[in-house]
Amino acid sequence: MQDTGMTKRIFIATFISFIFFMAYDYFFIQPQIQPTNQATQSTNSTKQSKISKQNITETKTNLNVEKIAVVKSDNFEVHIDSLGRISQYILEKNIFNDSKGDKLHILSNKIPKVLEIRFKDEALNKEAFTTPVKVDKSEVTLDGKEKTITITQNLKELTITKILTFYPDGHYDIKVNLSKEEPYFLAVGKVDAEVNMYAFHGALLVNPDGSLEMIDDGDGEIKTYKNIKIAASVDQYYTTFLYNLKDGMTVYETIDNEKNPILYIEGEKDLNLHGYIGPKYVKVLDSINPELTKVVEYGIMTFMAKPMFAVLYKFYEFTHNWGVAIILFVVLVRIILFPLTYRGMASMYKMKILAPKMKELKEKYGKDPRKFQMKTMELYKKEKVNPLGGCLPMLIQIPIFFAIYRVLVNAIELKGASFLWIHDLSQMDPYFILPVLMGVTMYAHQVITPNNFTDPMQEKIFKFLPVIFTFFMATFSAGLVLYWTINNILSFIQQYIINKSMEAKGLIIKNPPKEDKK
Repeated sequence: MQDTGMTKRIFIATFISFIFFMAYDYFFIQPQIQPTNQATQSTNSTKQSKISKQNITETKTNLNVEKIAVVKSDNFEVHIDSLGRISQYILEKNIFNDSKGDKLHILSNKIPKVLEIRFKDEALNKEAFTTPVKVDKSEVTLDGKEKTITITQNLKELTITKILTFYPDGHYDIKVNLSKEEPYFLAVGKVDAEVNMYAFHGALLVNPDGSLEMIDDGDGEIKTYKNIKIAASVDQYYTTFLYNLKDGMTVYETIDNEKNPILYIEGEKDLNLHGYIGPKYVKVLDSINPELTKVVEYGIMTFMAKPMFAVLYKFYEFTHNWGVAIILFVVLVRIILFPLTYRGMASMYKMKILAPKMKELKEKYGKDPRKFQMKTMELYKKEKVNPLGGCLPMLIQIPIFFAIYRVLVNAIELKGASFLWIHDLSQMDPYFILPVLMGVTMYAHQVITPNNFTDPMQEKIFKFLPVIFTFFMATFSAGLVLYWTINNILSFIQQYIINKSMEAKGLIIKNPPKEDKK
């Protein structure tokens, strides 16, 4: 096998790798990230839950449950129902509207609702679900500062008091007081607003050491976790979670009828926690507490994606336009990679210069693969050529692209962000202009990039890749396609500069010899 064919395999491998990452992201979305300390893991979770499945999933009420209190702000509206639960969270800005143009409701309509209390005593639990609560205020408006609502439920032998303090940024404090000791569990709730097959949907837990436990919808179990800092339900853009960063919480994972993970916090007579409901805006979460940004995860590429988002956001703060920020980010990446790209291209040109000698070696030692390989390596060493040098820049770009893909897929910051004719960079280009430009620029870059194809069929497949990518990327977010298109344009410019430089050094052969076809 001729080593000058190595590059063609890498080109095709690039495409295959991209497909692999997409498939991996779809079928194994954000695999559960286990704690690195095995001892911590064994004490952190156990399947011996103290909570009965009946108490958790099958509690019903004959009470006519209705909205009894509303918390309003410029950005959201919170509904509290007659069982003392946060029954719904509505986003007020039009950029979040659903496909019908209505205000987006981000909480699931299924039980349990956020802050729903389930008692271990079944009789007490039944009484709690048939006794309406009272509130001290039926409506509050967050005019730039926090407001408090007190919820009281008077049972026969127990009084439950919830004090909720809401803040304009979407987070809240929750204090639960029981008139006497009684085991209970407090529901985290579940978001059900944004469905994307390439994004994670399910439960997310932050361990004491900062590592994550992630449970996909459909993969839930009956399990207990100790000393958890954050217990969250998340989808692509939104979340609801409870947290105690100082002392941690005991969290119980149960399942619904579809095996979706449902989270509860073990209660205390006097319980003090904090919570958040809303979009996963990194800067908002960071302003509340930097640890809360862990609910914005990027899967296996998190270690690369988080710093990339930080740089991207800096460009946005400078330009106040996400489209321009993406362009500047691509420019930065291309500048950083240019020295490596230049050396790689120089190596490819040297490989083309060696084509006649490689042909001679093949004719002389073609029947003895071992000898041919040995002589080929001797030639590379003599001419100081690295056969993989031209492939390295391309291989490096695969994880970089996939990391930025994860950033742009999960960034709610792109929601409603406009750029030229595009009104929402988180959605596909409605006119398919960007996907077509991406395909054209990808082909143009191919034309001026040297290759060592000797098999006509593989060369045809390679040239067809821009068409495949055009159709494949047509339905992806415009922000992602914009990244790829600008990357192609800059790659074309860099390749043109490199070609001129190589021509000046006499490394370009206009008509390199080809193998005789038999």
